[in-house]
Amino acid sequence: MYVWLDALTNYLTSVGYPDTKCEDFSSFWPADVHVVGKDILRFHAIYWPAFLMAAGIAPPKRVFAHGWWTNEGQKISKSLGNVIEPLALIEKYGLDPVRFFLLREVPFGKDGDFSHQAMVHRMNGDLANDFGNLVQRVLSMIHRNCAAAIPEPGPLTEADEALLASVAAAFPEMRQEVLEQAFHKALIAVWERIGEANRYVDTHAPWELKKKDPERMQTVLYVLAEAIRHLAILTQPVMPDSAARILDQLGVPEDVRSFADLGERLASGTAVSKPEGVFPRYEETD
Repeated sequence: MYVWLDALTNYLTSVGYPDTKCEDFSSFWPADVHVVGKDILRFHAIYWPAFLMAAGIAPPKRVFAHGWWTNEGQKISKSLGNVIEPLALIEKYGLDPVRFFLLREVPFGKDGDFSHQAMVHRMNGDLANDFGNLVQRVLSMIHRNCAAAIPEPGPLTEADEALLASVAAAFPEMRQEVLEQAFHKALIAVWERIGEANRYVDTHAPWELKKKDPERMQTVLYVLAEAIRHLAILTQPVMPDSAARILDQLGVPEDVRSFADLGERLASGTAVSKPEGVFPRYEETD
């Protein structure tokens, strides 16, 4: 009785029940989504809603069951001594990379395997090579060739508009995926745009435009800086510290870094600090 009836009422009492008119209860119940382990799904998706409905209380709007992690292909257990310590992971790899890996590596809801090799692959591939390299080379060119300030763009070409439109479309796409707990798909949507931005750099080669067409170089670098601003804001929920460092280097004020600010644009002339690597590569130590 305690485990599967009385204990479940903790969900209600934590938001003020039985005072159903209090602010917390009115604000947070019924829960928009109730996340539970898959081994206790039956109790939360059948028994708990039945108890609530019998008491005249609305059940959670959605119940979502997450999967289990294995460690290097083995079931995690104390007897095997292969328990994964979160704080040890953070000390070894860093907090933001660990957050990113856990949400990107495996579809949320399915079982997943943690391995050192997979972690390093995400850190060095997705973070250092893709996003980190994009930020570093764009901000370095702006700092070196545009008097360390966001350049003034000229007329935008079709390619410029296409990149900015694609980046802008990432937010509604991410929102829909998050509503369905498809966090890995939300991050895929961001990384698709990071790939587009990297290809845009290679195609338009601002280092060559510096000699041939300096004004066009400024436009290209402005478009890239604006794309990076957008992408950094979108990655804040998963990697808040890293995203903040990127936005700091772009000179974006702290009070204009919310999703509501995505529709704005970078102000030309804003000082850009000397870029520093945000996503270092993981190097094996002896």
